Amino acid sequence: MGKEELMKKLEERIRNCQKCPLGQLRTNAVPGAGSYDAKVMFVGEAPGYWEDQRGLPFVGRAGKVLDELLAEIGLSRDEVYITNVVKCRPPGNRDPTEEEIKACAPYLDRQIDIIRPKVIVPLGRHSMRYLLEKFGFKAEPISKIHGKTFRARTLFGEIVIMPTYHPAAALYKPQLLEAIREDFRKLKTLLEEK
Repeated sequence: MGKEELMKKLEERIRNCQKCPLGQLRTNAVPGAGSYDAKVMFVGEAPGYWEDQRGLPFVGRAGKVLDELLAEIGLSRDEVYITNVVKCRPPGNRDPTEEEIKACAPYLDRQIDIIRPKVIVPLGRHSMRYLLEKFGFKAEPISKIHGKTFRARTLFGEIVIMPTYHPAAALYKPQLLEAIREDFRKLKTLLEEK
């Protein structure tokens, strides 16, 4: 079975999921979008209002910031894969709970196994903590480790994890935008090396 078939089956499972109460509250589950052959995978925290409405990741204001950041390093959404740790919108855009992350994380794990990215960029502290701990690293405050690289061994080779701030953070704290831009420039260098 090829990547596309595996991903389509997984996306269908995500759209029908009722493993936590968010399944009852959503308009649409948001499996992810982009290339199934992506070298880089971006992992946010959970869908917001517009993502829930459209069933696509990062289509609101934070998505516009992400699109600009990608364009600055010569990438488009078609070349990367974008998803979230939690696939359904928490009410009122609150942070996802530990239970919601635990229920949903196997979907992200499977997406990583199918796509086999070279680099994973956690966007924000919840995805950063989940991904670093999954691969055996200690999570620290994102302000301390954004832009740093963590090299993880997997059954299909090395994955580099490079956390950065969530693009929404730049909407509320514009001074963070330059730090995120710097992290994206590091990402560009990383991808050129890969």
